[in-house]
This record gives sequence, C-alpha cells and structure tokens, in this order.
Amino acid sequence: MNLDSILEIVNRKLLETQNRPLNSTEILILRGTWNHHTYSKIAQEQGYSPGYFTNVVAPELCRKLSEIIGQRVTKKNCRVLLESYAAEQNTPQTKPHWQNRIINKLTDTNNISPRFPSGAVPLDSSFYIENSPASHQAYAEISKPGALIRIKAPKEMGKTSLLIRILEHASSMGYRTVSLNLEQIEQNILSDLNRFLRWLCANVALQLQLEPKLDDYWDEDIGSKVSCTLYFRSYVLEQVDTPLVLALDEVNQIFEHPHVAKEVLPLLRSWYEEAKRLPIWQKFRWIVVHSTEIYVPLQLQQSPFNVGLPIQLHSFNLEQVQQLAQCYQLDWTDGKEARQLMDMVGGHPGLVNLSLYHLNCGDITLSQLLETAPTSTGIYYNHLQRHWATLQKQPELAIALGTVMSATEPIPLEPIIAYKLNSMGLIKLDNNKATPRCQLYQRYFQPKFLS
Repeated sequence: MNLDSILEIVNRKLLETQNRPLNSTEILILRGTWNHHTYSKIAQEQGYSPGYFTNVVAPELCRKLSEIIGQRVTKKNCRVLLESYAAEQNTPQTKPHWQNRIINKLTDTNNISPRFPSGAVPLDSSFYIENSPASHQAYAEISKPGALIRIKAPKEMGKTSLLIRILEHASSMGYRTVSLNLEQIEQNILSDLNRFLRWLCANVALQLQLEPKLDDYWDEDIGSKVSCTLYFRSYVLEQVDTPLVLALDEVNQIFEHPHVAKEVLPLLRSWYEEAKRLPIWQKFRWIVVHSTEIYVPLQLQQSPFNVGLPIQLHSFNLEQVQQLAQCYQLDWTDGKEARQLMDMVGGHPGLVNLSLYHLNCGDITLSQLLETAPTSTGIYYNHLQRHWATLQKQPELAIALGTVMSATEPIPLEPIIAYKLNSMGLIKLDNNKATPRCQLYQRYFQPKFLS
C-alpha cells in the first residue's frame, strides 16, 4: 500500500477521534521517514530548522501515530507499523484482531507466566511503567547539542530500564548510540587511568564499527587524558555524520577508585564545557547512570558528578501500581490492595514488581506477603539484608536510622547523614527532618536497633 493511501486512513481515524488531521510539516516528516531520510535532511530540504523538526514536530507526530495504532511508534518502526495497521484496517475480517491487540496491549505478550523481575525491563515488555516526567525530560534533553544526562537513584529503581529507552529514542531520531556498562570491566583496568581510557576508546570504536587506531592518537608525552580527548574529537566525532550518544551505566564502579575517578570525572566535565564553544563537541551527548548508594562509603555530601541534567527517579504512585497490577493480571481496580502494598513498600519499583510477580504466580496471598514482609521468610529479605550489611559498616548511619525508625515524629539529622540515608532510599526528608520511607523498613530495622 502506498503512503498516500495510508495518509487517508490515518487522517480519517484522527477525525473519527475528534483530532485534527496531520498538518503539512507532519506529512513532510512522514514522507521523509518513509524514504529513510534523517529529520535533519528532511528539514534542510524543505527549508525548516532541523531542531524544530527533531524536537517539536517529530515527537508530536510519533505520539499521534502511537495513539492511533496502539503501539509505540518511532522513526525506526514507523513504516512497518503503519503498513500493518493500514492493511488490517482494509481487511474487515481481521479488524477485531487488531482491536483486541490494542485492548490487551498490557497483557498480550504475557499469556505465559511473566519472567522473574530482575535487572532492566526489556524494550518490548508490557511490564514497563513509564516515569513520564523523567522520560519526557530526558527525551527532550538528549536532542540538545552537547547534552549530558545523569540518571541517579538507589538500586532497583529503574535506572537501566530508562536508559535503554532513551537510547531507543535517540536511535529513532537517527543518532548513533554506544552503551557501556562499567560492571563489565576488569578491576585491573578500572583501577588504572591509562588502561581505562584506552578501554573506553576501543569499545566506542568497536560499537561504531570503526577501526580502533588507538596508537595513532595515544602519546605518553601529552598524557592519557589529552590523548583520549584528541581521539574522540579528531577521530570518532569526525567519522560520524550524526549526533553520537554515549551511555555509561554503573558509573558508581569508578567512584570506588578515587584516584581514577578524580581524573575521569573532570575529563567528562571538560568535554561537556567544550560543547559550549566548539561545534564538533556538540555532536557528542552523554548519559551517565549510577546508584546513589555508592555515596555511603565515600566521604561525600553531594553527588561526585554534578554537571548536566540530573534525572532523579521516584517511587510509583497509586495509579502506576494499579496499572502494573493489571499487567500481572490482578484485579486491583478498586485501589484497596494497591494502597496496602504501597503502605508496606512505598511504591518502590523493584519491590512492587517483586510483589506482583509472586502474587501472579499464586505462591502467596497479599495478606501473607504483608505479614511476612519484614521477616527472614519474606520475599524482600535479600533487599533488606543488603541494606543491613551496609549499615553495619557505617555505625553513624545505623545509629541515626535507629533514631528515625523509633521516633513518633520527624527527626532532624546532620546534613551528610541525612543525605546518605536518603541516597540509600531508607528515609524521606522534609526540610532535613527524616521519617521512615515505608513500613517495611520501619518494621524490619526497628527491632534490630532496639535489641
């Protein structure tokens, strides 16, 4: 089916749902996308600003098409989804099948038992609950020249899940992307500045399918930091004709090597600042992901990396918990069960997912789950033990947390103590006065401190 016929179907559907038809700029982008052109090329050929097409028109077009089709539309999958949708719209006997796919979008990929919730939620998973403010902010920021995004939160809050969706969004805009996880580095490389920077350069080149050519740019007389800078500026960025997004996950691994971190972090900051004056660096965008729990053993009162846009992930609200419960095929429409679970775990994404998984499997009831939650037989025991092991190594934090857990009103804490306990996700702060984050932590830790 040709594009003009598909446009007729799309515009008819928009009118049926009381939306305006596609305007001239949206049609220009759709025609260009159909022919595999980048947004910048489409804009330049039509006399528009590339930024306007990339940051304003294209996201709105994808949003409209996603609502019509019932699946997330990106630049990469736009043509395939539109052709499939149009074909089914023109085939009456298959139309109910399409409608059922939309209605059952949250659960149609999970007729079999859901996978155990561990690690990042895959891109095609119906169990991903979007943190809308954070994701929209990140999607907008990554399109800006020289952008740097920092995603920080305690463990199991969804950092990597958001990261892979930002990278998918960047790919849909025609950007090149590279993703590196610092947990995969051997310690003898991570603890050596020169070896780490060469590892970084080599892996970026390999993912971009470039010949590494490290020795052409490495010079011990000027040092590894300058060599690394020249490699990116004069080689990597010259070889790519679109923006390049480099994502570094688990950057907290490098914080554990202060002698390397104190060299690498200023280097990244310098590239971010260079983008403000040198066009070549504006093609480069960073995403840095790290767990805030690493702040605890470090002598810090604030994040060790404090430039760029910080994205702080938060707990699920009631509506999101109910939505996820529906994904797990639980009938929690009245909100009663969702509130009970939130009272216990405070909407913590990892703990909520774990709870709903076990409830879906039928190996425990909600009342049993809540009763055993703070005990050694509860499903959260590993999570709680991890925090307890950290606190045992930090007596001043344990004493402060014990005070908070036993208090009947908010407790003022020393700023650095408050910052670290909040970074672990154990307390809530209001004007530097602390209360327990949720019942789970209060019921688990309070007896330990009393004993």
